[in-house]
Amino acid sequence: MSDSLYSDDSVPASQPDKAKKVADPKATNKPETLLDRLAATVAEKVRRKDIFINVPERPGVTLRISPNITQSQVRKWRREAGEETKNGMDATKFATFVIGHTTEAILLNDQEVKTEDGFEITFASDEVLAMTKTTRPVPDAVRAFFGLDPHVEAAALAILDAAGFGDTIEPNEDPTMKSSTI
Repeated sequence: MSDSLYSDDSVPASQPDKAKKVADPKATNKPETLLDRLAATVAEKVRRKDIFINVPERPGVTLRISPNITQSQVRKWRREAGEETKNGMDATKFATFVIGHTTEAILLNDQEVKTEDGFEITFASDEVLAMTKTTRPVPDAVRAFFGLDPHVEAAALAILDAAGFGDTIEPNEDPTMKSSTI
């Protein structure tokens, strides 16, 4: 019986893929390459930091918002706000969906308000529904909480902007090309 130079005796011949391992530069004492660094960068989850939005006309009230919104969420909210109906999309209703679904906590004088069980208050909390005298978090509780529709729409625009929907991406000059003026 001859030993193959390219086989691993610990892996049965029926499972050759298990012998293949991703090269880890640290395990092989191989220097890290640009490709390794790019792979590590791309593997990291992209997440935007939470933002805080003051509620106008409600002194000391602030919302902690997660601006991590997907395009499919925005499309769903637009449909639910009537985008595909004869009358078209209701901008204020759409804004309530944006606010209601991205609010992670409500703060009063910089302190997160919590339930008796220690959970953060959101528009879906029974306590918020009771204080706004509503039964639905969106659109009713959000509209009642803000009090004025223009403030609802302005807050939603700020959230969408923080999510990156208003970002412009400018092309860079080619870093591999040398300037002819040098």
